[in-house]
Amino acid sequence: MIGFIGIGIMGSRMAARLIDAGHDLVIYNRTKSKADPLIEKGAKWADSPREVGQQADIVFTMLANPQAVDAVAYGQNSLLSGMKPGTLWIDSSTISPTQSVKLAESASQKEIRFLDAPVAGSTGPAEKGELIFFVGGAAADLEDAQPLLKILGKEVHHKGANGTGTAMKLVNNLMLGQTVAAFSEAVAFGESLGLDKEGIIKSLFAGPTAAPILHFKENKIMKEDFANADFKVNSIYKDMELASEEAYGHGFALPLSNMVKAFYGLCQQEGKGDYDFATIYDFLKKK
Repeated sequence: MIGFIGIGIMGSRMAARLIDAGHDLVIYNRTKSKADPLIEKGAKWADSPREVGQQADIVFTMLANPQAVDAVAYGQNSLLSGMKPGTLWIDSSTISPTQSVKLAESASQKEIRFLDAPVAGSTGPAEKGELIFFVGGAAADLEDAQPLLKILGKEVHHKGANGTGTAMKLVNNLMLGQTVAAFSEAVAFGESLGLDKEGIIKSLFAGPTAAPILHFKENKIMKEDFANADFKVNSIYKDMELASEEAYGHGFALPLSNMVKAFYGLCQQEGKGDYDFATIYDFLKKK
Protein backbone atom coordinates (compact mmCIF):
# COMPACT_ATOMS: atom_id res chain seq x y z
CA MET A 1 0.00 0.00 0.00
CA ILE A 2 1.24 3.47 -0.91
CA GLY A 3 0.36 6.50 1.19
CA PHE A 4 -0.02 10.00 -0.21
CA ILE A 5 -0.44 13.12 1.93
CA GLY A 6 -1.06 16.48 0.27
CA ILE A 7 -3.66 16.46 -2.50
CA GLY A 8 -3.03 19.89 -3.96
CA ILE A 9 -2.20 21.12 -7.45
CA MET A 10 0.77 18.77 -7.77
CA GLY A 11 -0.07 16.03 -5.30
CA SER A 12 -3.45 15.29 -6.85
CA ARG A 13 -1.86 14.68 -10.24
CA MET A 14 0.98 12.57 -8.85
CA ALA A 15 -1.41 10.44 -6.80
CA ALA A 16 -3.69 9.96 -9.81
CA ARG A 17 -0.79 8.60 -11.86
CA LEU A 18 0.00 6.04 -9.16
CA ILE A 19 -3.64 4.91 -9.11
CA ASP A 20 -3.76 4.72 -12.90
CA ALA A 21 -0.62 2.57 -12.79
CA GLY A 22 -2.50 0.04 -10.66
CA HIS A 23 -1.25 0.91 -7.19
CA ASP A 24 -3.46 0.92 -4.09
CA LEU A 25 -3.38 4.28 -2.34
CA VAL A 26 -4.37 5.51 1.10
CA ILE A 27 -4.57 9.30 1.15
CA TYR A 28 -4.96 12.24 3.49
CA ASN A 29 -5.45 15.94 2.90
CA ARG A 30 -6.34 18.72 5.28
CA THR A 31 -9.35 19.58 3.11
CA LYS A 32 -11.06 16.30 2.30
CA SER A 33 -13.09 17.64 -0.63
CA LYS A 34 -9.89 18.02 -2.66
CA ALA A 35 -9.33 14.28 -2.31
CA ASP A 36 -12.81 13.29 -3.52
CA PRO A 37 -11.80 12.77 -7.19
CA LEU A 38 -9.07 10.35 -6.09
CA ILE A 39 -11.45 8.53 -3.76
CA GLU A 40 -13.78 8.11 -6.73
CA LYS A 41 -10.83 6.58 -8.63
CA GLY A 42 -10.36 4.02 -5.86
CA ALA A 43 -8.09 5.66 -3.29
CA LYS A 44 -8.78 4.87 0.36
CA TRP A 45 -9.33 7.83 2.70
CA ALA A 46 -7.52 8.13 6.03
CA ASP A 47 -8.63 10.50 8.77
CA SER A 48 -5.10 11.51 9.78
CA PRO A 49 -1.45 11.30 8.72
CA ARG A 50 -1.01 8.68 11.45
CA GLU A 51 -3.59 6.43 9.78
CA VAL A 52 -1.76 6.78 6.46
CA GLY A 53 1.49 5.76 8.13
CA GLN A 54 -0.11 2.76 9.81
CA GLN A 55 -1.33 1.35 6.50
CA ALA A 56 1.41 2.20 3.99
CA ASP A 57 4.81 0.72 3.20
CA ILE A 58 5.86 3.85 1.29
CA VAL A 59 4.45 7.33 1.97
CA PHE A 60 4.72 10.39 -0.28
CA THR A 61 4.19 13.87 1.12
CA MET A 62 3.67 16.83 -1.22
CA LEU A 63 2.86 19.80 1.01
CA ALA A 64 2.64 23.54 0.50
CA ASN A 65 5.21 24.86 2.95
CA PRO A 66 7.59 23.97 5.79
CA GLN A 67 4.92 24.54 8.44
CA ALA A 68 2.59 22.04 6.76
CA VAL A 69 5.37 19.44 6.62
CA ASP A 70 6.13 19.82 10.32
CA ALA A 71 2.42 19.64 11.16
CA VAL A 72 2.13 16.33 9.31
CA ALA A 73 5.40 14.95 10.70
CA TYR A 74 5.07 15.98 14.35
CA GLY A 75 1.54 17.25 14.97
CA GLN A 76 -1.44 15.53 16.50
CA ASN A 77 -1.91 12.06 14.96
CA SER A 78 1.40 12.55 13.17
CA LEU A 79 2.80 10.56 10.30
CA LEU A 80 5.90 9.60 12.26
CA SER A 81 3.80 8.20 15.07
CA GLY A 82 2.05 5.86 12.65
CA MET A 83 4.79 4.62 10.32
CA LYS A 84 6.31 1.21 11.00
CA PRO A 85 10.06 0.51 11.26
CA GLY A 86 11.57 -0.13 7.83
CA THR A 87 8.95 1.79 5.89
CA LEU A 88 9.96 4.59 3.54
CA TRP A 89 8.93 8.26 3.61
CA ILE A 90 9.47 10.26 0.40
CA ASP A 91 9.00 13.99 0.92
CA SER A 92 8.49 15.89 -2.34
CA SER A 93 7.68 19.19 -0.64
CA THR A 94 9.90 22.21 -1.24
CA ILE A 95 11.47 22.98 2.12
CA SER A 96 14.98 23.86 3.31
CA PRO A 97 17.89 21.39 3.39
CA THR A 98 18.17 22.05 7.12
CA GLN A 99 14.58 20.96 7.67
CA SER A 100 15.01 17.88 5.46
CA VAL A 101 18.00 16.76 7.54
CA LYS A 102 15.97 17.24 10.73
CA LEU A 103 13.10 15.17 9.32
CA ALA A 104 15.53 12.45 8.26
CA GLU A 105 16.99 12.35 11.76
CA SER A 106 13.53 12.15 13.35
CA ALA A 107 12.59 9.34 10.99
CA SER A 108 15.83 7.47 11.66
CA GLN A 109 15.13 7.50 15.42
CA LYS A 110 12.04 5.42 14.64
CA GLU A 111 13.90 3.23 12.11
CA ILE A 112 11.98 4.87 9.27
CA ARG A 113 13.84 5.53 6.02
CA PHE A 114 13.63 9.03 4.50
CA LEU A 115 14.26 10.58 1.10
CA ASP A 116 13.94 14.26 0.29
CA ALA A 117 12.74 14.20 -3.31
CA PRO A 118 11.33 17.54 -4.49
CA VAL A 119 10.49 17.95 -8.15
CA ALA A 120 11.07 20.26 -11.07
CA GLY A 121 7.97 20.66 -13.21
CA SER A 122 4.44 21.98 -12.81
CA THR A 123 0.96 20.64 -13.50
CA GLY A 124 1.53 19.53 -17.10
CA PRO A 125 4.60 17.41 -16.39
CA ALA A 126 2.92 16.05 -13.25
CA GLU A 127 -0.04 14.82 -15.31
CA LYS A 128 2.21 13.29 -17.97
CA GLY A 129 4.73 11.70 -15.60
CA GLU A 130 7.50 14.00 -16.80
CA LEU A 131 8.69 15.47 -13.49
CA ILE A 132 12.37 15.61 -12.58
CA PHE A 133 13.21 14.42 -9.07
CA PHE A 134 16.11 15.83 -7.06
CA VAL A 135 16.81 13.23 -4.39
CA GLY A 136 18.78 13.25 -1.16
CA GLY A 137 19.21 10.10 0.89
CA ALA A 138 20.62 6.59 0.88
CA ALA A 139 21.15 4.94 -2.50
CA ALA A 140 19.48 1.73 -1.30
CA ASP A 141 16.34 3.65 -0.31
CA LEU A 142 16.27 5.39 -3.68
CA GLU A 143 16.54 2.01 -5.38
CA ASP A 144 13.37 0.91 -3.58
CA ALA A 145 11.62 4.13 -4.62
CA GLN A 146 12.70 4.02 -8.28
CA PRO A 147 9.72 2.02 -9.67
CA LEU A 148 7.32 4.65 -8.32
CA LEU A 149 9.47 7.62 -9.29
CA LYS A 150 9.58 6.28 -12.87
CA ILE A 151 5.77 6.44 -12.96
CA LEU A 152 5.85 10.05 -11.80
CA GLY A 153 8.89 11.43 -13.55
CA LYS A 154 11.24 11.20 -16.51
CA GLU A 155 14.50 11.77 -14.63
CA VAL A 156 15.85 11.11 -11.14
CA HIS A 157 18.95 13.02 -10.01
CA HIS A 158 20.51 11.58 -6.86
CA LYS A 159 22.42 14.49 -5.33
CA GLY A 160 23.81 12.78 -2.23
CA ALA A 161 22.89 12.55 1.45
CA ASN A 162 19.64 13.79 3.00
CA GLY A 163 19.19 17.50 2.41
CA THR A 164 20.93 17.59 -0.96
CA GLY A 165 17.69 17.00 -2.87
CA THR A 166 16.04 20.03 -1.30
CA ALA A 167 19.26 22.00 -1.74
CA MET A 168 19.12 21.35 -5.49
CA LYS A 169 15.44 22.30 -5.59
CA LEU A 170 16.21 25.69 -4.03
CA VAL A 171 18.98 26.22 -6.58
CA ASN A 172 16.57 25.31 -9.38
CA ASN A 173 13.76 27.56 -8.20
CA LEU A 174 16.12 30.44 -7.52
CA MET A 175 16.96 30.43 -11.22
CA LEU A 176 13.34 29.78 -12.16
CA GLY A 177 12.16 32.92 -10.40
CA GLN A 178 14.92 35.02 -11.91
CA THR A 179 14.41 33.67 -15.43
CA VAL A 180 10.69 34.44 -15.60
CA ALA A 181 11.25 37.88 -14.06
CA ALA A 182 14.04 38.74 -16.54
CA PHE A 183 11.92 37.56 -19.49
CA SER A 184 8.92 39.54 -18.26
CA GLU A 185 10.99 42.69 -17.90
CA ALA A 186 12.49 42.26 -21.36
CA VAL A 187 9.07 41.81 -22.99
CA ALA A 188 7.62 44.77 -21.08
CA PHE A 189 10.62 46.91 -22.03
CA GLY A 190 10.23 46.01 -25.69
CA GLU A 191 6.58 47.00 -25.58
CA SER A 192 7.49 50.34 -24.02
CA LEU A 193 9.69 50.96 -27.07
CA GLY A 194 6.72 50.39 -29.35
CA LEU A 195 7.46 46.81 -30.35
CA ASP A 196 4.72 44.22 -30.80
CA LYS A 197 4.54 41.74 -27.91
CA GLU A 198 4.09 38.67 -30.09
CA GLY A 199 7.01 39.75 -32.26
CA ILE A 200 9.20 40.40 -29.20
CA ILE A 201 8.58 36.91 -27.86
CA LYS A 202 9.15 35.30 -31.26
CA SER A 203 12.49 37.04 -31.64
CA LEU A 204 13.58 36.22 -28.09
CA PHE A 205 12.72 32.58 -28.63
CA ALA A 206 14.82 32.54 -31.80
CA GLY A 207 17.88 33.65 -29.84
CA PRO A 208 20.15 31.95 -27.29
CA THR A 209 18.43 33.22 -24.14
CA ALA A 210 15.11 31.33 -24.24
CA ALA A 211 14.98 28.76 -21.43
CA PRO A 212 12.35 25.97 -21.69
CA ILE A 213 10.26 27.47 -18.87
CA LEU A 214 9.65 30.58 -20.97
CA HIS A 215 7.88 28.55 -23.65
CA PHE A 216 5.49 27.29 -20.95
CA LYS A 217 4.76 30.88 -19.91
CA GLU A 218 4.34 32.30 -23.44
CA ASN A 219 0.59 31.77 -23.58
CA LYS A 220 -0.03 33.29 -20.16
CA ILE A 221 1.97 36.40 -20.99
CA MET A 222 0.39 36.75 -24.42
CA LYS A 223 -3.16 36.50 -23.05
CA GLU A 224 -2.28 38.16 -19.72
CA ASP A 225 -4.29 35.45 -18.01
CA PHE A 226 -2.54 34.71 -14.74
CA ALA A 227 -5.43 33.77 -12.45
CA ASN A 228 -5.26 30.09 -13.48
CA ALA A 229 -1.93 29.26 -11.83
CA ASP A 230 0.45 26.46 -12.74
CA PHE A 231 2.84 27.74 -10.07
CA LYS A 232 1.73 30.46 -7.71
CA VAL A 233 3.39 33.71 -6.70
CA ASN A 234 3.04 32.49 -3.11
CA SER A 235 5.07 29.41 -3.98
CA ILE A 236 7.96 31.07 -5.82
CA TYR A 237 8.16 33.76 -3.14
CA LYS A 238 8.29 31.09 -0.44
CA ASP A 239 10.97 29.11 -2.28
CA MET A 240 13.15 32.16 -2.86
CA GLU A 241 12.76 33.14 0.79
CA LEU A 242 13.87 29.64 1.83
CA ALA A 243 16.91 30.02 -0.42
CA SER A 244 17.67 33.40 1.13
CA GLU A 245 17.45 32.00 4.65
CA GLU A 246 19.65 29.01 3.76
CA ALA A 247 22.18 31.29 2.08
CA TYR A 248 22.33 33.46 5.20
CA GLY A 249 23.06 30.38 7.28
CA HIS A 250 25.95 29.49 4.98
CA GLY A 251 27.36 33.01 4.71
CA PHE A 252 26.47 33.38 1.04
CA ALA A 253 24.99 36.54 -0.47
CA LEU A 254 22.19 36.40 -3.04
CA PRO A 255 22.00 40.00 -4.27
CA LEU A 256 20.15 39.37 -7.53
CA SER A 257 17.77 36.80 -6.09
CA ASN A 258 16.83 38.91 -3.10
CA MET A 259 15.90 41.81 -5.37
CA VAL A 260 13.76 39.57 -7.60
CA LYS A 261 12.19 37.97 -4.54
CA ALA A 262 11.07 41.42 -3.37
CA PHE A 263 9.20 41.95 -6.65
CA TYR A 264 7.27 38.72 -6.12
CA GLY A 265 6.56 39.98 -2.61
CA LEU A 266 5.10 43.15 -4.10
CA CYS A 267 2.88 41.02 -6.34
CA GLN A 268 1.66 39.33 -3.15
CA GLN A 269 0.91 42.73 -1.62
CA GLU A 270 -1.24 43.52 -4.65
CA GLY A 271 -3.39 40.50 -3.77
CA LYS A 272 -1.97 38.24 -6.47
CA GLY A 273 -0.40 35.57 -4.29
CA ASP A 274 -2.60 32.87 -5.82
CA TYR A 275 -1.91 34.02 -9.39
CA ASP A 276 0.65 32.31 -11.59
CA PHE A 277 4.07 33.77 -10.91
CA ALA A 278 4.29 34.97 -14.53
CA THR A 279 2.01 37.76 -13.31
CA ILE A 280 5.26 39.58 -12.55
CA TYR A 281 5.03 40.63 -16.21
CA ASP A 282 1.82 42.51 -15.43
CA PHE A 283 3.49 44.11 -12.42
CA LEU A 284 6.50 45.29 -14.45
CA LYS A 285 4.85 46.46 -17.68
CA LYS A 286 4.27 50.12 -18.39
CA LYS A 287 0.71 51.07 -17.51
